[in-house]
Amino acid sequence: MNIVALATAHGVGSISIVRLSGNDAYTLAKKLCKKELKPRYAHLLNLYDKENNFLDEAIVIYYKAPFSFTGEDVVEFQTHGGLVVANLIIDELLSIGARAANPGEFSKRAFINGKMDMLKAESIQAIINAKSEGAARILARVMSGDLAKFVEDLRQDIIKILAYTETCIDYADDDLPSDILDNAKLMLVHASNALEKIVDISNSKRGLIDGYKVAIIGKPNVGKSSILNSLLHYERAIISDTAGTTRDTIEEQIKVGSHLVRIIDTAGIRAADEEIEKIGIEYSKRAANEADIVVCVFDGSQKSSKEDEDILALASNLDKKIIFVLNKSDLEFKFDLGIKGISISAKDDATLLKKELEDYLDSQDISDIMLSSNRQILACQNANSAIKRSLDLLDASQLELFAYELNLVIKEIGSITKPVENSDLLDAMFSNFCLGK
Repeated sequence: MNIVALATAHGVGSISIVRLSGNDAYTLAKKLCKKELKPRYAHLLNLYDKENNFLDEAIVIYYKAPFSFTGEDVVEFQTHGGLVVANLIIDELLSIGARAANPGEFSKRAFINGKMDMLKAESIQAIINAKSEGAARILARVMSGDLAKFVEDLRQDIIKILAYTETCIDYADDDLPSDILDNAKLMLVHASNALEKIVDISNSKRGLIDGYKVAIIGKPNVGKSSILNSLLHYERAIISDTAGTTRDTIEEQIKVGSHLVRIIDTAGIRAADEEIEKIGIEYSKRAANEADIVVCVFDGSQKSSKEDEDILALASNLDKKIIFVLNKSDLEFKFDLGIKGISISAKDDATLLKKELEDYLDSQDISDIMLSSNRQILACQNANSAIKRSLDLLDASQLELFAYELNLVIKEIGSITKPVENSDLLDAMFSNFCLGK
């Protein structure tokens, strides 16, 4: 079946690209072009519908199978920008035998036809959605094969251990080198440590890909909403001297240096009796727990209170980056908790806070390879669990069960690059991809 979709983003631009793939893609394209197409050559041609009405002048490129993105015949039409002309071409192709592509269907066909493994496919999708330049660099390394090499080296080590084990099982009555199983145990411990490290790195740096979440917390009336408005450069949150004005979390996305960041303004945290305010406070605490960075705000113009001490205790128990802000620096300083933080007047300027965020985000190490999807992280976690079970079985000399666990490890690690080709599974995985990709 031939599939067609718009491969560029919706909206007005200089060009729009319509992508067509399938066994009959070349034949269908010729019906619009009225000319023969030379593979991998940019043709400037007029396009016509089946009634010979002029559609557009476009650059047409034909990629002959198997030398294409999908491994099938692919034709791309580079039309004038905007949706109208592109949709005319898509509608014409639909009327003569193509069908609309599902999200991710081009990538799915590339995977099925051996043009890419799952690791590369997921990295392509992740790089499209990357929220920082650092993420783009990490994912470029993944696409170039660094992660694939890590996976394959690990898989080969486990296969080698399994071969040792099968030898011990098959020749149990013969004299074998006594250090075989000892060496296997050392290799497994090394593999387990490697899996734990890459999972930890990937979890800690998910913000590079998904975008870091920054929660602003503090007691009521310390200026949290003013900080949000100052960072956004417009009045997003209502500001009032009345305590408890902010009842729910407010989320906005801003650019901090080369990073896209989600800023979350929260309700003031204090002891409250009103049910709605209590719910808002619970949301604030949850936002702090889920955030990658917490901005802890205090009113520098007031002496500290029990509520400030509670906020400080909450922040101290969070295992993440904490930035302390002493707001209202335009007023006389009276705060007495001895906190070293950034002094700002949010109603005037929050540049110092933004600079602190940028410096921290820029300091994140991007030299390590990382996993680009939750599926890959889960596969590594499952593999590591099987390794740990296998070590217990090895200590108990249960070699048959030990070998069974090693086979599970190999299966989980292998699924990172080549999952089982179950149709429903692949549909679910590629459905999250962009339309036209």
